[in-house]
Amino acid sequence: MDLSDLPAHHLVQLVRSRKASAVEILEAALRRVAAVDGRPGSLDPGEISEDDRRHVHAFITLTPELARQQAEAVDRQVAAGEDPGPLAGVPFTVKDIFCVQGTPSTAASRMLANFVAPYTATPAARLLQAGGVMLGKVNLDEFTYGSSNESSAFQPCPRNPWDTSRVVGGSSGGSAAAVAAGEGCLSLGTDTAGSIRQPAAFCGVVGMKPTYGRVSRYGLIAFGSSLDCPGPVARNVTDAAMMMNVIAGPDPRDATAANLPPPDYLSGLEGGVRGMRIGLSPEFFNLTFPDPLTGEIRHEPISNEIENSVLRAAGRLAELGADIVENVPMPHTQYGIPVYFVISRVEAASNLHRFDGVKYGYRTPDAVSDLAELYRKTRGQAFGPQPKLRILMGMYVSAAQYSEQYYNRALRVRTLIRSDYDAVFDKKGSYRLDALLTPTTPTTAFPIGDVYGDSVLMQYADQLTVTANHAGVPGISLPAGFDPQGLPIGIQLLGPDFSEPTLLRIGRAYEKVTMDQAWRKRQPRLVEAAQ
Repeated sequence: MDLSDLPAHHLVQLVRSRKASAVEILEAALRRVAAVDGRPGSLDPGEISEDDRRHVHAFITLTPELARQQAEAVDRQVAAGEDPGPLAGVPFTVKDIFCVQGTPSTAASRMLANFVAPYTATPAARLLQAGGVMLGKVNLDEFTYGSSNESSAFQPCPRNPWDTSRVVGGSSGGSAAAVAAGEGCLSLGTDTAGSIRQPAAFCGVVGMKPTYGRVSRYGLIAFGSSLDCPGPVARNVTDAAMMMNVIAGPDPRDATAANLPPPDYLSGLEGGVRGMRIGLSPEFFNLTFPDPLTGEIRHEPISNEIENSVLRAAGRLAELGADIVENVPMPHTQYGIPVYFVISRVEAASNLHRFDGVKYGYRTPDAVSDLAELYRKTRGQAFGPQPKLRILMGMYVSAAQYSEQYYNRALRVRTLIRSDYDAVFDKKGSYRLDALLTPTTPTTAFPIGDVYGDSVLMQYADQLTVTANHAGVPGISLPAGFDPQGLPIGIQLLGPDFSEPTLLRIGRAYEKVTMDQAWRKRQPRLVEAAQ
């Protein structure tokens, strides 16, 4: 098997035992990138060709020389008998919303296209300190605003390795696509409304949103400061746990980082699920959304294939000894997206004020008469449609005359969403759940261009994931098979605060019990052709 297709924990063993060098693993990863990725995203891509439509385009910036230096350093440590770190020689990518010193850190926006970061974000720095080898920075929705990766200013946008006519999801779509295509074993993403879990489901990989504050946000270019969570994208649960061991933990440079020391996420991974209580909630099997034409509120079930995948997973976990609790009420789930529309826009508008053409990033080349005109022209030229929409909406709903009607009400409903989770996870309550088992997404990956441009409809792709961000609780998306079109299906586990070890343990049990199924052996056609 190609080294690019081996899981991260196997690669670490190969490097430590000197059966493969970090440089050999890196070269295999770079060959895979050359075979499947196509040209990286750029601000002036010209016409999107048929050849472009057959590639993944996960990257904005590839850093092969920097990666070789890192891989050679790992090999020198191994040769000297030193500990190269828990990720020794593992190739990884970083969502280009994180600063990495000496590299362009663009947020997939023209506004930051010329910004070279002077420092490295804490989670990225920890991956490097652990012996990981960074291949480069991967694409995303502009400033993470979107659920498909189509809003990136750097085109061609990423395409799904399983079907390149389909989206990768977003905003961590470049991360999910890279891992699914073998362009690095791991990727560092962010989750604001499902931005790790949704693309992980669309691309058939594992994606985890940790508890808010479990992973430092220092060096992350913020979208919604009360919602953003850095987290791992990986091929399997063991690799996700290994990555959590590296990136989780307190950070004195981030006041929102939890001061609780993290556990060893690998230690209890094989403990099984016997005696655990895992809930199914009917609210996660339906979507509630406004009709885009009439505004009427509609209620529609998720796709049958996805619902059946969740129920099959529940059955397999029950066979392993878990107690499946049905009809768990989560009554405020349907309000997750409207609340997100308000809160995230207010926080986005606030965070975007720093991009003004004065301190760093893009500045209009046009002549201006005053500072206000400099701001207006810089932002008008450098921001795409999605940042502009969020600025306008955020300023509107937070204005003094509307804040009680919209923003303050959204904050109160957010508290109710949190109370739903508190009630079902309460060990003295009626349900006493260890985890909720839900779909990750209402559909599999949709065709490129089908939803883009409809901000409301696009947002509802996150309805099943967003409440975890409001509540601050952890969640993980796991591959669970394929639909009749050959597109990956994802299922989701949600748990109480700091229950990542439990979610990983359940995920590993499900992974093991389904390991002999035929769908586990499938690979994207692009990957098969590259081998």
